[in-house]
Amino acid sequence: MKNLILTTAALALSAGMILADGHSVVRMGTEGAYPPWNFLNDDGEVAGFERELGDELCARAELTCEWVVNDWDSIIPNLVSGNYDTIIAGMSITDARDEVIDFTSNYTLPDPSSYLASSMDVDVKGGVIAAQSNTIQAAFISEMGMTLVEYPTPEETIQAVKSGEADAVLADKSFLTPFAEDDADLMFLEQEEMIGGGVGMGIRESDGELREKFNAAIASMKADGSLNALITKWEIGETF
Repeated sequence: MKNLILTTAALALSAGMILADGHSVVRMGTEGAYPPWNFLNDDGEVAGFERELGDELCARAELTCEWVVNDWDSIIPNLVSGNYDTIIAGMSITDARDEVIDFTSNYTLPDPSSYLASSMDVDVKGGVIAAQSNTIQAAFISEMGMTLVEYPTPEETIQAVKSGEADAVLADKSFLTPFAEDDADLMFLEQEEMIGGGVGMGIRESDGELREKFNAAIASMKADGSLNALITKWEIGETF
């Protein structure tokens, strides 16, 4: 199986999905900007935990898959409109998203959301908290009545803290950990939030057959321990 990287939605439209034993190509949509979940390597190819996971799921489901890179802000609308067939992009399963698309069973447990700040004295309730737009963290900050500032990419949330535009950023701990380890001026606050229902693949509501194929593949990886091995390798969070 050869996986191709399609870097624009326009290119993605040239491929189509046909299942019921006559399937052609399943297009896997990801952000490519959220390590260690998904990112672009030096060759411009999708890499990370979800690249390895997605390739293995496609192999077990006997599907030929291509990878499509799409900005986070439009990742659900472009799934619904047919630019690709799945979302595999560190997307937490939530009731609000489930009203628009379907999800496979979760392939990770909920990852703690942590606050990364430039000082341990930050008061998250009274401060300005950065988060990526359209994430569970942004929704949580708003629901808690905190002051939220949103950015389209995860990297910009880190820069907001470093520049003083925000007092802290709230994001998945697995994403923030390398920044805390590499920059002595950034540190985790003790407070963590447990939000979301774990991460799954987003699927159009009309594609139940595809969802069940991936559900079976996810179940087989859970059963044989290979999913836990990938979670441990990429330091994503708790194992099953």
